[in-house]
Amino acid sequence: MIATTRRRHRAEEFKAFLTEIDKAVPDNLEVHVVLANSCTHKTQAMKTWLLRHPRFHLHFTRILT
Repeated sequence: MIATTRRRHRAEEFKAFLTEIDKAVPDNLEVHVVLANSCTHKTQAMKTWLLRHPRFHLHFTRILT
């Protein structure tokens, strides 16, 4: 498990975090990232990054009421 907290929660910080993970995890492994619903993954830059890194799978939490 790799976790971090950042002062800001923009797409720029999220991309940097995923890049850290990409470097730390062996290339032959898939990466599953569990996230709270946020907008950082919806930018065009993030969509492009994720398309170029198909081993990354994002899973979003949701609150059931």
